[in-house]
Amino acid sequence: MGHALCVCSRGTLTIDNKRYLFVQKLGEGDLKPTNILLGDDGQPVLMDLGSMNQAQIQVEGSRQALALQDWAAQRCTISYRAPELFSVQSHCVIDERTDVWSLGCVLYAMMFGEGPYDMVFQKGDSVALAVQNQLSIPQSPRHSPELRQLLASMMTVDPQCRPHTSLLLNQLESLQPTAPGQHTTHI
Repeated sequence: MGHALCVCSRGTLTIDNKRYLFVQKLGEGDLKPTNILLGDDGQPVLMDLGSMNQAQIQVEGSRQALALQDWAAQRCTISYRAPELFSVQSHCVIDERTDVWSLGCVLYAMMFGEGPYDMVFQKGDSVALAVQNQLSIPQSPRHSPELRQLLASMMTVDPQCRPHTSLLLNQLESLQPTAPGQHTTHI
């Protein structure tokens, strides 16, 4: 049985009849399954926006890096936090690809029933260390190679190699039926 994936409009996607929103201008900061709900009209609603931040932050020094790292530790769920937020470099750019990582964790949870680092956290092991290693995606006949490749790209440890939201949306759209009225592609 495959997962139904549909890009509904620029900025939203539906997986298994659950619609998700890509945050492109503001970084949500704490994307996880429990913070994404559907409204009565079926539109996605992001909850717990206390972690909202700029989508792109230019870090220019160790003081700013430590402040961002502390902010992430307080506001972002550890098992959905991008690797670059565990040890922020003194001179770097943090951008929306941190949300792409978190959305990848959400997709993984939809595919396998729990987030990729939920068990690490529950056992008391170091999530900060676990996210520094490339994620091994379990083999499953339920998931197409295209869906697994999409997930792998979202879960790339190096944020510079992780896709921006615009590329991710293009990848999602390429998985969709070409003609209007066709059934949703099962991947």
